[in-house]
Amino acid sequence: MKHLALEQLQVLEKTDPDYPRQILSRNERIERWAELLERNPARRLTTLYQTEFQSAGTRDAMRADGSALTVAFEDSYLQGSGLSDDSYGEAKRFFELNDHQLHRMVCYCHFGANVSAGTTARYVRRFLPSQGKGMMGWLRQLFAV
Repeated sequence: MKHLALEQLQVLEKTDPDYPRQILSRNERIERWAELLERNPARRLTTLYQTEFQSAGTRDAMRADGSALTVAFEDSYLQGSGLSDDSYGEAKRFFELNDHQLHRMVCYCHFGANVSAGTTARYVRRFLPSQGKGMMGWLRQLFAV
């Protein structure tokens, strides 16, 4: 058995299409995205303009440099798990979110032209089961920005 450093494995997974992908549950993918956003909570992220008014095809193709979706796509671990780009439609598929959920996290109409990564992380975490149950979940929902 050959032992490789993490960096070597990441290069291998990007260059070898037969390299097995990591299998993450929906909750693990969402948790990873939230953690990535929380690494730099003051980072300003670009929002997507009027996602709710676009046709399904146009909305699914939407993307913006420096968005919350870009943060997820920049992560080689999520890429290795199957995230293929930073478009709205790919994020919806990969994170198993519906249009209402994703719209709430990335649309211009809620935050203006940009939003902090920390604020977005709080919205992302709302889609983890443990975040929405019981008294603590209720309080998180009540006081979330």
